[in-house]
Amino acid sequence: MADCIFCKIVKGEIPCAKVYEDDAVLAFDDIHPMAPVHVIIIPKKHIATLMDVDANHTEVMGQLIAVAQSVAKIKNVAAGGFRAVVNCNADGGQVVFHLHMHLLGGRKLDDQLG
Repeated sequence: MADCIFCKIVKGEIPCAKVYEDDAVLAFDDIHPMAPVHVIIIPKKHIATLMDVDANHTEVMGQLIAVAQSVAKIKNVAAGGFRAVVNCNADGGQVVFHLHMHLLGGRKLDDQLG
């Protein structure tokens, strides 16, 4: 989508602090972190929300989980623990309408998102 900020990041039109990248997934540090480690993990293909995921997206959803595991190791939070969150639609807290996962860690997380 032309006006999607995450699509612009994928295309290289907007810079990011990359943590991980492969053919299907990109992970980068959040510009407004809610924890010492806050990484955004996105499929490179635009999928608006979790509700738009269907059987055709099984592979990319598995890749998002695998990348979350890799990022947790890269950021040294795998052993201590981390939170992986996917917000869906406005009432669920989704701000950017391009499917993404937040990986948060680096401290003990309370019951709130961060």
